[in-house]
Amino acid sequence: MTAPTTTTDSDVAETPVTVAGDRGPARRFGILAVAAAVVVGLLLGYAGGLLTPRLTRPGDTSAEAGFARDMTTHHAQAVEMGLIAFQRGQDPEVRQIGGDIASGQQGEIGTMQTWLRSWGLDPTGSEPPMAWMPDGRASVRNGLMPGMATPEQMAKLRAAEGRELDVLFLQLMRDHHLGGIHMIQGILDAGGDEDVLRVAQTMKNTQQTDLINLQNALKRLGG
Repeated sequence: MTAPTTTTDSDVAETPVTVAGDRGPARRFGILAVAAAVVVGLLLGYAGGLLTPRLTRPGDTSAEAGFARDMTTHHAQAVEMGLIAFQRGQDPEVRQIGGDIASGQQGEIGTMQTWLRSWGLDPTGSEPPMAWMPDGRASVRNGLMPGMATPEQMAKLRAAEGRELDVLFLQLMRDHHLGGIHMIQGILDAGGDEDVLRVAQTMKNTQQTDLINLQNALKRLGG
């Protein structure tokens, strides 16, 4: 999960940049460390899901199953965006935020996928996206769930450099989290599984904290 970020310039030791723009072995080690954190988060998420005893199992068309499937897809885009920011962001705080979001949401993906397996359900279901949430289907735009970046926006983020990348990431992730919180509130209102509700509330709290950090960073960068 993502903790509040209070990174300052004195907290980050910048690695010298070579002529080719490479930040050197220390930066590459940092990238490997976050990649490892993403993998560990996924494994811990799986373990957390497996340790929860289940007396009843949500069905294939339940709100819990729909939430787990749709939020997995939603989180997967956030993980990609976070890794782009961590690997190529210019601002130290942006890199930290991106790495934290990528590792935290990958762990939550592991938890949700473990739920589905423990319920005897497939990763994908027969229901369309957001069908589990009242009026949810109306919130889908061009096949995208609330807050998700369009293919064009993702292509622009992948191609961006420097401050442009930092600001675009912060803007897209802000919108992504706002949509994610809307979906989380949907399961909090409609769900009945205690473990799902507990994890969903933690997701909501984390993303609300992330939003504060994202907005503060945007303000500092003039975005």
